[in-house]
Order: sequence, then structure tokens, then C-alpha cells
Amino acid sequence: MPISYDVIVIGGGHAGCEAAAAAARIGVRTVLVTHKFATIGVMSCNPAIGGLGKGHLVREIDALDGLMARVADEAGIQFRLLNRSKGPAVRGPRAQADRALYKAAMQREIKLVPSLDVLEAEVASVIVAEGKIKGVTLSDATTINAGSVVITAGTFLRGVMHIGSSTAVGGRLGDPASRSLSDSLLVHGFKLARLKTGTPPRLDGRTIDYSGLVPQLGDSSPEPFSSLTKEINRPQVACHVTATTQATHDVINANLHLSAMFSGAITGRGPRYCPSIEDKVTRFADRDSHQIFLEPEGLDDFTVYP
Repeated sequence: MPISYDVIVIGGGHAGCEAAAAAARIGVRTVLVTHKFATIGVMSCNPAIGGLGKGHLVREIDALDGLMARVADEAGIQFRLLNRSKGPAVRGPRAQADRALYKAAMQREIKLVPSLDVLEAEVASVIVAEGKIKGVTLSDATTINAGSVVITAGTFLRGVMHIGSSTAVGGRLGDPASRSLSDSLLVHGFKLARLKTGTPPRLDGRTIDYSGLVPQLGDSSPEPFSSLTKEINRPQVACHVTATTQATHDVINANLHLSAMFSGAITGRGPRYCPSIEDKVTRFADRDSHQIFLEPEGLDDFTVYP
């Protein structure tokens, strides 16, 4: 017998968690379908929330009683209000987050949402009849009926990962892509494109000589994202700033043919403000140095995000 819900949300990333919680908050029976509950709240790229042009969005989510601002306040280990010297409209709250704390806090929030079920499964196809969505079919052939389906599969739709000259199918390192769902959307006439994004190799902070680096401290009085957060009690840490040298640029220029960004292996549009180090060096070839921010990934984690 088919299972029935009012709303099905496919994908348990940032957008999926907010969509599922928002639907359930208005009292409709909602199911969040994700490959693994354990990966809800995983910060796949930079463990930071907000920033210029983005901190505003987090506060808008909070104004709608969303989850991200409260979770970020709980997991933040360095808070900075960017553009503080300018008017309120262009200030950008930003927090460096502890990966483990953020994931744990988001999973706890999801469990607390009334009328929300979480199902560990893969959606294989959407069900459409007479031009209307009727539900989804899972990879084990189970049918879930619903009047609304929200797809927040992100990079998992037709996901392809490039590491140097190696290419693999996947939505994230260690997780499979949603190939069947992508094929189903094509069958129903949707146009699919691909958004490219990049993430740098991580560093072992125990191997970094910080003595010659410039510390970047957070605000002395951390300003939370959520209007519901009274104060930030989490220990705060420093980031550090270093810079590339001409020797760095020489290595990069000599090996551009090994970069998927420059070999022609990657096609698609990319986010405007997320350039790779190769992009920086080639696009601004007149500069002999670029800043690199070294950001800790957690209070109990030696990993550093450059």
C-alpha cells in the first residue's frame, strides 16, 4: 500500500532541512527523504555561515522561523560582522562554524520538528499524471504519494567530482549521485544544467608554522544571527592570513594542464565569488601575491580550510 504525505522534500542539505521544517511548521504532513540521516547538517565545503550578501539571507531565514541561524549560533567558533563601518544594509554577519557541532545541532533540530518524518532512501523518479505531481518512487520501488514535491538535491543531481585529472560520479566525496532522479526529470521535460563549484585540499593544522602569519580575530562581542539567541557562549578561535608568492604562482602555472578547471573537463556555470586559486593566478596575472585565509574547521579538529 502506498505511503501518503502532503509534502515530500528530496535531499537533506541546507535547503532541504529548511524546506522540510517550513512545511511541517504550517502543520502539513511532511517527509524528508535523504540517503543517510547521519549526513544531515554536513557542511560539505567551507565550514562557515553567512558573509557579505549571504548573512542577510540567514537572517531572513531566521525571520521566517528557520533553523540555520539558531544552529549557526550554537556551532559558531568565530563571529565577525563584515562592513561594520558602513550602513546596516550592507553589513554581513559571518560565523566560522565547528563542523561537528553544526551537524549535531541541525540533526537535533530536525528531530524536534513536529509533523516531520525523515526517511533514509533514494528517490528514483517523480510521479506525474495529467500534468500534475503525484508523488515519488523510491529505488526499492516503494511509492510515496503527495500533492507537493520539493527537490533540494543540490550537487547530487547528475553529480560529477573532479580531483585533478581524476573524475568520478558522486554527489559528494563518499556519497553517490542521484542519477535516476535526474533521468526522471529529463523524461518529464525538465531542462538540466550543471552548476560547478570547487573546494580546496584541506591542511593539517599541526604542520602549519603560525609564527609568521597574521592572526584574524573575531569580534570581541559576537553578534548572533538569530534574534532568539541571547548570547554566544562557545569558545572563540582565531583565523590566520597568509599569502601566495611568485614561487606558488610558478608551480600553479606550470601545472594548469592538470587542473580540471583548465583542461576542459568541467563545463557549467560557477558561483561568482568562489574562484579557485588557479582562477586567481590566471585572471589576475599582474599580481604577484594573493591572500589566503586559514580557517579552523572545529575546536577538536586539526583540519584547516585554506
